[in-house]
Amino acid sequence: MLGDRELSFEQYLAILKRRAWWLVVPTVIVPIVAYLGSLLIPNRYTSQTLVLVEEQKVPDIFVKPVVTEELNQRLATMQEQILSRTRLQPLIERFRIFPSEVGNVPMDELVDRMRKLVSVTAVHADFGDTSGPRKGLPGFYISFTASDPHLAQQVCGEITSMFMEENLKAREQSAEGTTQFLGTQLDEAKRKMDEEDGKLAEFKQRYIGQLPDQEQANISVLSALNGQLDAANQAVARAQQDKTFAESMLAQQLAAWKASRSGAQDSDNLQKKLDDLQSQLTTLEARYTSDYPDVIKTKNEIAEVQKEMDSAPPVPSKSDQANDKSTQSEPQDIRQLRSQIHQLEDLRLEKTKAQEDLQKQIRAYQSRVQMSPVVEQEYKALTRDYQTALNFYNDLLSKKTQSAMATDLERKQEGEQFRVMDPPNLPGKPTSPDRPMVALGGLGGGLALGLGMVFLMEMRDKTLRSDEDVLFYLRLPVLTHIPTVLPEGNGKPRKQTILGKPDGAESKQQKVEV
Repeated sequence: MLGDRELSFEQYLAILKRRAWWLVVPTVIVPIVAYLGSLLIPNRYTSQTLVLVEEQKVPDIFVKPVVTEELNQRLATMQEQILSRTRLQPLIERFRIFPSEVGNVPMDELVDRMRKLVSVTAVHADFGDTSGPRKGLPGFYISFTASDPHLAQQVCGEITSMFMEENLKAREQSAEGTTQFLGTQLDEAKRKMDEEDGKLAEFKQRYIGQLPDQEQANISVLSALNGQLDAANQAVARAQQDKTFAESMLAQQLAAWKASRSGAQDSDNLQKKLDDLQSQLTTLEARYTSDYPDVIKTKNEIAEVQKEMDSAPPVPSKSDQANDKSTQSEPQDIRQLRSQIHQLEDLRLEKTKAQEDLQKQIRAYQSRVQMSPVVEQEYKALTRDYQTALNFYNDLLSKKTQSAMATDLERKQEGEQFRVMDPPNLPGKPTSPDRPMVALGGLGGGLALGLGMVFLMEMRDKTLRSDEDVLFYLRLPVLTHIPTVLPEGNGKPRKQTILGKPDGAESKQQKVEV
């Protein structure tokens, strides 16, 4: 009889002795039944192959692989694709995996059952710890379970071939897709770079001579122009001074020349005046005497005129004056001075024109130098955008070239590949059911069943077999113990225990015989 109490080891041994058959019978019968039942289960054979992953034959430093997805992810994707209905249904029909159920059971159910028969297990490897844990996936196992060993081997080989073909196809498609995408992006990057190049060219054409790299040249030219302007100013001032001096010399020469010309005219006037006075004197003498005042006055005037004519410079002859008028009107010195003045005037005008041109150029270069900060800011923005577009284009061009090489590597099957290390084996013994393990499981089940039955039997048993049972179930305090005395009849010892309630109430005694 069990209760909510702790039992000693001797009590457990006593229970096992009482319930031995309830424990032994299930422990013996259940393994036998389990083993016999396993004989009725059809044998299942598992064929397995090992597929290793070979790295690409060209080192990564020369051709970087385009497909960088981890193998376990690609393996999971390929497994979902290969174990799809479109891929498994032809295998079910071709190899007659479920010959008695095709046509009677829906194909979806058969496909689900075949998925459970296929197992793909990755092989993980740890390459040590140099700079950190480096884990890889060197390969994977593919297994298939069927009722016939030859069928299991054939289907396993077929599924392995599907994995290898799918890997080659997926890698080639990924490489080609990457190359096409990079080609599209490269065209777009080239278009943007051409736009930035056009903007930069238009900017250079609009601000020609004002670009930041021409600032020092502009400052140097401006300095040179200022020097030329100073020289032009000095040349203009010097020409003006020379002209003024030549004009003063010309004025002196002209005054002297005009003075000589006026002497000849005075001689002519005096001669005319003398002739007039002599004619007047002849008229007066014809009418008056020599003492007449008018006659005397006229004679005096004739004498003065002759005196002036005597004191005047010699007058050139008429033939000489005619020759001078026929050849030139002014002396050689005066003509040279006039020519010199004309040349100096032309020089002054030329220098003045050069001065104005230099001032215009100086103003233009000063404007360029003043606009340099604004132009430089806009130029930096344009060159920054152009350089960004150029770097992006060069980067895409390099990536496209690498991708094209990787795609060609995949087409020639020189990239990462699956290689069958162990071909699908022909199983020599069934993998299921494992009859010894079934028998061992039956043994464990029978032992558990026996223990459960013993526990139930003890829980249902209400027999009091010891003083402890009596004390546990009656829950009364012990008043006294009567020592063991000899039995009266059968020779068995007898012990009496008196139980009561010492609570002040009327004492009630019970005698229990054991």
